Amino acid sequence: MIDKLIFTPDDVDLARSPLRRGITEPTYVLGAFNPGFTRLANGNLLMMVRIAEALVDPVRGDSVHAIRWTAAGYVLDPHPLAQVDMTDPRQFQIRGGNHRVLALTSLSWLLPVELDPTGERILAVHYDRAIEPAASYQDYGVEDARISRIGDTWYMTTCSVSAERHCTTLHTSRDGLNYRLEGIVLDHQNKDMILFEGLVGGRFMALTRPLGKVYFAYSADSPHVAGPSINYAQSPDALHWRPLDTPGIRPRKGSTSAMKIGGGTQPILTDAGWLLIYHGVKARESVGIYRSFWALLDRDDPSRILRIEDTTPLLEADPALTAPIAHQMYLPTPVVFTTGLVDAGDHYVVVSGEADLACRITHLSKDLFA
Repeated sequence: MIDKLIFTPDDVDLARSPLRRGITEPTYVLGAFNPGFTRLANGNLLMMVRIAEALVDPVRGDSVHAIRWTAAGYVLDPHPLAQVDMTDPRQFQIRGGNHRVLALTSLSWLLPVELDPTGERILAVHYDRAIEPAASYQDYGVEDARISRIGDTWYMTTCSVSAERHCTTLHTSRDGLNYRLEGIVLDHQNKDMILFEGLVGGRFMALTRPLGKVYFAYSADSPHVAGPSINYAQSPDALHWRPLDTPGIRPRKGSTSAMKIGGGTQPILTDAGWLLIYHGVKARESVGIYRSFWALLDRDDPSRILRIEDTTPLLEADPALTAPIAHQMYLPTPVVFTTGLVDAGDHYVVVSGEADLACRITHLSKDLFA
């Protein structure tokens, strides 16, 4: 079985980056990670890789700079060093004011990378089909694609980041490679909206994970603990969404990763029900330890959880895989974030973001889910 890094920051040709339209200062790839994943009609696999591109020298004089998209091209916005906290390498916090305000040290865009049918080899990197910001609600980047094929259409959700809002957007494609932006589908912070790979009762279904600052306590005899959880939503057209009244997958007492959970792969329909791999976070330092777990949902009523495996991880970060690029590591804790799942007969091909740095491809035997 295969378990390796398939795409790393060194595989990105920044001379072909969309940021060259406006940014002449040197940049580097902070991470090439968290790819959406699907099988194309020709049998090949496609990763839609998040490229987080950052300035080599963001600090000039007494200011730190953030990259921002505009309709005329990319620009740099200065923020006085005396007013920011740069503890986290991925972002900086602007002090003062009435709210927690962040700016990013990088801008993300999406790069389609085509693999052979097994996921072992890169066949093509489609810079001409890269997805970059295209509207003011994306002026700080497009992040974290998740792809589901439903019928003859590929549906891709993304996170769009801007000063206007932090929202979920939808792209669609008729071939899995060329995508059209449909616009905003969720107008609030939701990092993990993922469409089920098929209709349920004639309707689109999706995992969601709304974020907030306050969570209310469960009763002492509840098996659950408060915190971010996976919810469900349904839609007649994939554009207009209504949350289900029934709760979804929630952090549980006794789980090894109950600090935070959220979706990972698109749910796919198996003989036993809807299978999905999701992430759980164990508290440690500022980021936490991210690991992958799995659950099985009823095929006709996905709000019914048939099985959940949230104590023994399905996948964990592997330092041996990132050893060759250890000099590029910037996170203090182990992170694996599984983002796509494709059926390959007697096994599944899954793709993950490893260390928020690179793309990891893994073959998992179906026996693991028996």
